[in-house]
Amino acid sequence: MDQQQFDAAVERSKTFTKRPTNEELLRLYGLFKQATEGDATGDRPGGFDFKAIAKFDAWEELKGKSKEQAMTEYVNLVNDLHKLYA
Repeated sequence: MDQQQFDAAVERSKTFTKRPTNEELLRLYGLFKQATEGDATGDRPGGFDFKAIAKFDAWEELKGKSKEQAMTEYVNLVNDLHKLYA
């Protein structure tokens, strides 16, 4: 997997005509963050910001996954979702 394929998948993810499920969106988010920034950093959000908590948890559960593996999984997920939501 190379950066160009990943970047193309990121752009393709913005072209869905139907909205993926929340779980699918969180998986995309987590894989994107892992591929671009590596392991989650900082403290888990607190309080009642449930969206921020869910996003952090989706990223945190990928801890230890290499950036390359996260890129590959992201591209594969976008390809799968494109079949459902394009």
